Amino acid sequence: MKCKICGEESSAIFVKKVLRKYDVSYYRCSSCLFLQTEDPYWLGESYSSAINSSDIGLLTRNLVYLEILTSLFRICKFDPGKKYLDYGGGYGVFVRLMRDNGFNFYWSDEYCENIYATKFKSEDLPSIERKFEVITAFEVFEHLVDPMKDIKKMLETSDSIIFSNELQPDDANELKDWWYICPEHGQHTALYHKKTLEYICKKFNLNLYSYKNLHFLTKKKISNFKYKIGSNYKIARIYNTIFQPGSLQKQDYEIYLKEQSM
Repeated sequence: MKCKICGEESSAIFVKKVLRKYDVSYYRCSSCLFLQTEDPYWLGESYSSAINSSDIGLLTRNLVYLEILTSLFRICKFDPGKKYLDYGGGYGVFVRLMRDNGFNFYWSDEYCENIYATKFKSEDLPSIERKFEVITAFEVFEHLVDPMKDIKKMLETSDSIIFSNELQPDDANELKDWWYICPEHGQHTALYHKKTLEYICKKFNLNLYSYKNLHFLTKKKISNFKYKIGSNYKIARIYNTIFQPGSLQKQDYEIYLKEQSM
């Protein structure tokens, strides 16, 4: 099987029982170490609900990344007045939270009904305005059936992508029982190694910055020290307390009022 990232040969290394009924082969690339499933014919069943019911960390994750990205973007000098995009924005929780912290966020999601940020769908912007300072994608990359196609699409509208993702353990013998494969729901069909991210960055001429499970692919050169400081949750909370962000709440509320009066 050909690797979906670099096109080199991938070999089957184990089989997992997906959705508790399908024996699915997992293939690992000999070059970039990307781990992928066989053709994911079961995804229709896996996505009977756009948001996985086992994703009990969804709200906590959004609150954590609210603090981290608010500090990280300010420390690394990204302009809050420019447009940002949350790719795979789900219910719109993160977009609403980041707008509450003064960042002009929009969302895009083909599969999930947005609840909290309905007025800020990126596709409603004129095409000429769909240029984003940074694209965020939290717990999205492992779901991508054709990762390079999606990454290329993101980079058409932004020079920077920041995403959360658990990278493969260093010991390949641990892969078969790695919790992040999540065969119980079968949605994680693309699993990355640091070498995979390095290949992607080389392919698209990007710089790579990683801290724990948060990865930044960007054409911008930033300080590794600043990235790690801004990505540390405890430090981010202190920073945001001292340098309190503004908010777009009032502005956004007026948008709703104006629409209701029409």
